[in-house]
Amino acid sequence: MWLAAIQLISGRHWQDNKAQIAAELAALPKERPLLVLLPENFALFGERQGYLDGAEPLGDGPIQQQLANWAKTHGIWLVAGAMPTTIAGSDHIHTSSLVFAPDGELKGHYHKIHLFDVDVADNHGRYRESETFSPGQEYVVVDSPFGPLGLSICYDLRFPELYRQLARAGARVLLVPAAFTAVTGEAHWEPLLRARAIENQCYVVAANQGGSHETGRQTWGHSMVIDPWGRVLACQDSGTATVLVKMEPGLVDELKRTMPVLQHARLL
Repeated sequence: MWLAAIQLISGRHWQDNKAQIAAELAALPKERPLLVLLPENFALFGERQGYLDGAEPLGDGPIQQQLANWAKTHGIWLVAGAMPTTIAGSDHIHTSSLVFAPDGELKGHYHKIHLFDVDVADNHGRYRESETFSPGQEYVVVDSPFGPLGLSICYDLRFPELYRQLARAGARVLLVPAAFTAVTGEAHWEPLLRARAIENQCYVVAANQGGSHETGRQTWGHSMVIDPWGRVLACQDSGTATVLVKMEPGLVDELKRTMPVLQHARLL
């Protein structure tokens, strides 16, 4: 079993981003089963109107059709980190993570719960996702050959209670697609990811945006895979690349047997 995180430097236009992703997928090894995670904003990385214009109804549209085709063509579990999806009757949209099986079927989806309404000391300065997006309301676990997958997106990483819910629901792999800024990423990205792996005894696969974008945004990169003991197994500092790690499912079982922290938790 293999876990992969694709790091991108996405721009405003789907066709350009599509070419980046296609090149990374074409270079994947042939071993299967393989889980591949794309970062947040893999399809569109721009301003508010771009997300609104590019949003698709869940289960329909050219971006989702391409994702399904990639999953089938490459025989992979493909997790579309986060893309804009429409909300019927609303002028806001969701940012959504979609899980495609090797037959191209959409197996599950998650709408980002925690919206990034924050001021950051970078050249963008003010981030207000709530002006464009509406928050999701439910945590999501999706069954897979790798064990149940716990879905999350970017800013969710700062809320450990979400990941504890996912772990209690049986998650063995926690997925964190992101567009963490360079400022917040340098300070907090790796410590938060390792904490989520350690406290929940899960693998963590984190795919981040990784460089200078045409909008002027600077993202931190450092996409990585972490094992349930908190060890960083592989990491890509910057640029477009794929991080690939062999999963050892028995490690999760061993840790849960020898250090059953979820059973010992007193504050529920």
